[in-house]
Amino acid sequence: MENTDKNDAQSTSGGSEQLDDIIKSGSVVAKNSKETIHCLSIIGQIEGHYLLPDSQKATKYEHIIPLLVAIEESDEIDGLLIVLNTMGGDVEAGLAIAEMIASMTKPTVSLVLGGGHSIGVPLATSADKSFIVPSATMTVHPVRINGLVIGVPQTFRYFDEMQKRIIKFICDHSRASSEKINELMMRPDEMATDVGSIIDGDEAVSYGIIDAVGGLSDALAALREMIGEKG
Repeated sequence: MENTDKNDAQSTSGGSEQLDDIIKSGSVVAKNSKETIHCLSIIGQIEGHYLLPDSQKATKYEHIIPLLVAIEESDEIDGLLIVLNTMGGDVEAGLAIAEMIASMTKPTVSLVLGGGHSIGVPLATSADKSFIVPSATMTVHPVRINGLVIGVPQTFRYFDEMQKRIIKFICDHSRASSEKINELMMRPDEMATDVGSIIDGDEAVSYGIIDAVGGLSDALAALREMIGEKG
């Protein structure tokens, strides 16, 4: 009876810790007899150098970056599944997270659900293999700025260089060409008050941005295959 109570207490404690992890960082560790997979969700807007309102869902890059280091260094974690449903956000913060994921030695797979917009595009391509569900969309557009601009030529040059970095990252980590990404970014007829393109899952794959259309089972199967090959 005492052993049963002790096991129940440990199970409750473990469940509580997982719930805390989900609340704090949007992540959870899934373990079975064959492998241990860390699932990380990147949702809402990616928060960078400025705090977003409490009413807005956000992914904080200062939480994600040390978490990625811990996953990379862990002897228990075999692979990383990144689930994306993001509207974009801080460009430098998003690109920093993408670079971290791309430089990991652990097998990584991304899955776009709902949306992988703006800086969410390089985040999706940063994994070793990427999937998108058929109903998901991705917005590809030039780097934007809000508010007062002082020194227009200098600011334009800075954003142009930033845009080149984003395009290079996407092309380096996918099958997409820089010409196609530039074309999608500068379309004037796709968005009512802006330039850019909104593409669905099939289009994202046909343009070479995402590897395949698929859901959770497909993403997990691909991740397990990579873990098996590495093992």
